[in-house]
Amino acid sequence: MALLQVENLKKNYQKKIALQGIDFKIEPGEIFGLIGPNGAGKTTTLRIVSTLLGYDAGIVKLDGFCARENPDKIRELISYLPEDAGVYKNLKGTEYLQFIAGFFERGQKKEEMVARGQKIADLGDAVKEKVSSYSKGMIRRLVIARSLMVEPKLAILDEPTSGLDVINSREVRKIIIDSVGEENGILLSSHNMFEVDSLCDRIALVYKGKIIATGTPDEIKSKWGMSSLEEVFVHLVENSENKTDFKES
Repeated sequence: MALLQVENLKKNYQKKIALQGIDFKIEPGEIFGLIGPNGAGKTTTLRIVSTLLGYDAGIVKLDGFCARENPDKIRELISYLPEDAGVYKNLKGTEYLQFIAGFFERGQKKEEMVARGQKIADLGDAVKEKVSSYSKGMIRRLVIARSLMVEPKLAILDEPTSGLDVINSREVRKIIIDSVGEENGILLSSHNMFEVDSLCDRIALVYKGKIIATGTPDEIKSKWGMSSLEEVFVHLVENSENKTDFKES
């Protein structure tokens, strides 16, 4: 059984069509990426899966539970990290992790969760310093650790390396890869084609609320005979704008 199943998902914002009926699934042990430009529908999809937004039509199931019928159960199984996730900068890194862990566990289990968060963030002695002294990369590692230390069935990460330099981006990608086991998965969004090419097991290219291609990065590049996802994406978008058929065969 798929860990996450999304079928014919539709969402409108008043007169604006955000999602036009998208379909994808995530298997256990998989990192799945939604990629596309700003406004393509990636964040809307993540928020719907996270139960932060309702939807007009379609099916969203996580671990067999329907998001519409069992939103509280879905929330128990996920963690959601928005692109603009903030932190309490007056706290030390350890204090911040303890604060978040307190919403989930008590006693020894809480301390184990905090220790797991410290290991994931891998900030060394800096974890004992105030977050106000952290660089942007350090803050991002801390909030990703916050999201992953709860050991969610599905971690949902919106633009996890947004605004980071090459070194910090690489470190964050390693954290994400190392967090995936046989029974959990990750759904992430990005507009960085290189990043998802190296990070994701499978991806969906999203444009104007539609999925215009899906598969492994290598499958997608091979199918259209191109060397990069960026080339494939531009090709498909240009065809769609010219009203030619860009659906997968």
